[in-house]
Amino acid sequence: MKILFLTDNFPPEVNAPASRTFEHCREWIKSGHHVTVITCAPNFPKGEVYEGYKNRLWQTEIMDGIKVIRVWTYIAANEGFAKRILDYVSFMLSAILASPFAGRPDLVIGTSPQFFTACAAYVVSRLKRVPFVFELRDIWPESVKAVGAMGDSAVIRFFEKIEMFLYRKAAGIVSVTESFKRTLIERGIDGEKISVVTNGVDSSRFQPMPKDAELVQRYGLEGKFVSGYIGTHGMAHALETILEAAERVRRFENGDQYHFILLGHGARKEALIEKAKQMQLENVIFIDSVPKEEVPRYWSLLDVSIIHLKKTPLFTTVIPSKLFECMGMGIPTLHGVAGESAEIVEREGAGIVFEPENADELIENLVKLKEDGDCYRQLQENCLAGAKNYDRTHLAGAMLDILNDIVDGGRKVPEVMGNQEGK
Repeated sequence: MKILFLTDNFPPEVNAPASRTFEHCREWIKSGHHVTVITCAPNFPKGEVYEGYKNRLWQTEIMDGIKVIRVWTYIAANEGFAKRILDYVSFMLSAILASPFAGRPDLVIGTSPQFFTACAAYVVSRLKRVPFVFELRDIWPESVKAVGAMGDSAVIRFFEKIEMFLYRKAAGIVSVTESFKRTLIERGIDGEKISVVTNGVDSSRFQPMPKDAELVQRYGLEGKFVSGYIGTHGMAHALETILEAAERVRRFENGDQYHFILLGHGARKEALIEKAKQMQLENVIFIDSVPKEEVPRYWSLLDVSIIHLKKTPLFTTVIPSKLFECMGMGIPTLHGVAGESAEIVEREGAGIVFEPENADELIENLVKLKEDGDCYRQLQENCLAGAKNYDRTHLAGAMLDILNDIVDGGRKVPEVMGNQEGK
């Protein structure tokens, strides 16, 4: 099978869409299929082109057997609604223009979070007269309203009409959560063409390892109980809650033993750094984004991972992909996200769930994990056992079965979750 995949995030970028797409495509190549990816020059999240790349009209490379075509886009940092829309639209147009030179595939996949990439995939599928598959990673533009970036308006309603058009026109929809599937069915989309393939973990990269000695020394973490957040510092993540917890925990009798790491970049990072300075938080360390191959070294620093999103109903439907990386590394999670992802944490016994934006609950459970060694070790064991249920190789194969079925013209779209047990 020949697969054409459109995505505006791809390695060496390290965010969730880039990792999922690359790891799935890599596995499909290993299975003997041909995969071409149309993407842009790597620049997420700072809006700065990575070293070794240029924002050219056209450049190609082969990455683990995947043919990667990079096209010109208007590059903007991951902040500011208007500039980001220009970024998205420019990729949509460039991807459409580049598609005639990508050969004739058997199907075209477009992945969200934003749906302009899916718009491009739909147009390309019509030009090439092949099926269009919508990989649904986020309910957009609803998520824009949820974080307060933009209120209900004529523009948002126009985007929502396009969104529904794409759902209806897709030959298949691959959602990363059951909640997204239920939402689409409630909005009138045919459930027979919606399947679920959760995010997962590349177990060849994310596995238990001792704390990286060089990094421990560099950041002065000897003898510290380290918790941290690794990922985008955006409006959706409400990371001020972690700063509040850091400020309160330092008042404890042994408060100097607790340290917090926030690694990544995003629209709120500079504001978070400034807030930490005002609060005089010497127990919080900010680290810039690191290359993909370096990420496990930084995960190794953490005794506990903090996963957090703003307290809003929409985010009860999402599953942060970093959860599975934590599980693969054997790092218990303090999970400040309600809904489907919290159910996974509780089902797998991979951590402790706390109320989003509740710093007191975060501190209470952080102290528990530090002081209760038996509980901590049990969660570690549960993480490693649970990670096997979300192995990326298995999930990539499951999605490939769905794609084969679509190409063959079948209507049977299987349910594919990382863990079918206990449901």
